[in-house]
Amino acid sequence: MSENNPIRLFVGHLYAPDEAYFRVFEYLESAPNFFYVNLATPDRPPRGRDREVLKEDLRRQMSDAEAVVLPASLYAQDPVLIEFQALYAKTCDRPLIVLESFGTGAPVPPRLRELADEVVPWNSRDLADAIRRHARHQDTTRWDTIEFKLD
Repeated sequence: MSENNPIRLFVGHLYAPDEAYFRVFEYLESAPNFFYVNLATPDRPPRGRDREVLKEDLRRQMSDAEAVVLPASLYAQDPVLIEFQALYAKTCDRPLIVLESFGTGAPVPPRLRELADEVVPWNSRDLADAIRRHARHQDTTRWDTIEFKLD
């Protein structure tokens, strides 16, 4: 992964402004040396608001993705459309990374947990590492350093 070869990423959405959707990009932007292209277009909904038209548009957006990220909090708003995105990712053999609900401590819905390749907390490093691992099979060999004093 480099600036010349960014990860093609689809972030789940419901065609409406949502804090969780925008927060994903805040976290990814703060991850050092993480380059991606967003394939999702929630700001350009299809003309027809029929479920099948929405699903076809989501298929188009997800077709070139290397990984799919779904914020679990969207499930409560429209479980059918979010589950469709998760199932389509699995059907197309795309890795599915589910983000826990932000700040609420609410559990990830069992159906999303079952379909997910990985469930990650809201942490920029954990999110970027999960995407690298599943999209490009790049393992990050990071070590946390903990400093403490002995008295």
